[in-house]
Amino acid sequence: APRFLNPDNLLNILRNTSTVGAIALGMTFVIIAGGIDLSAGPVLATSGAVLILLQRMVNPDGSAVIPLPIAILACCAVAVAFGFLNGIIITKAKLPAFIVTLAVGIIARSVTMYFCRGATIMGNNIPQFTGIGNGSLFDLIPIPFIVVVVMALVFHALLTRTKIGTYVFAVGGNENAARYSGIKVDRIRILTYMLAGLCTGVAATIEMSRMAAVAAATSGSQYEFEAITAVIVGGTSLAGGRGRLVGTIVGFIILGIVNNMMIMLHISPYLSGAVKGAVILFAVLMQRRER
Repeated sequence: APRFLNPDNLLNILRNTSTVGAIALGMTFVIIAGGIDLSAGPVLATSGAVLILLQRMVNPDGSAVIPLPIAILACCAVAVAFGFLNGIIITKAKLPAFIVTLAVGIIARSVTMYFCRGATIMGNNIPQFTGIGNGSLFDLIPIPFIVVVVMALVFHALLTRTKIGTYVFAVGGNENAARYSGIKVDRIRILTYMLAGLCTGVAATIEMSRMAAVAAATSGSQYEFEAITAVIVGGTSLAGGRGRLVGTIVGFIILGIVNNMMIMLHISPYLSGAVKGAVILFAVLMQRRER
């Protein structure tokens, strides 16, 4: 594919992978702590719908009823609330994370479908909003990718330079040993799901600003699985206790390159799921071989 190395194409890959990349950063914390989050995609749609519904409210003179920063904060708050709900049910009810997050994701999608009546809701198409997802710094580096890199730097410091990061690794490595060491395991697990929710809220802001619309049935569809794939490809162990955010960044960029190459080589988009599934199996087999 001779156009693959075109700078515009490479920058477009970075822009397109930023939404999944933001989710993957939060997913890394959850998986390192020994959990999983299957609600990210539907929660993105729900929090994104909140953002669009608030952002499209305008006064007769065309000014916004609710300032854009407040609408974005509301979007992130909704996503964090879903993360807290996941964490509190998993820790207090002692239910498997797989089942809880799957159920919460189904609830989130259903709520979005109800309030949007199953339709696509258009937002207020203004440059201040669309510039978040479609803008570039110096007409070169996509703003969404810059946002993800800044998040990655902050979370990397949190994971490697603070007690919280140490506790996350301890909980994922050996929960019983962490508990006997005095670590408040439940609080750490809840915190990881809330961080995942925050990252999903940021991803929703990026996604909604690119389209200035939310599709109740399809927004965020399968994003949770793409994020999990990126995390695994980046070297984070599904068993917990091991992982790096740098690897996650490499992982979601690799996925973006794979998607882009399939399009340029005219491979059927229906095979993209098969390719990603094969990538997951290969990455897990490599991890098992390393152990």
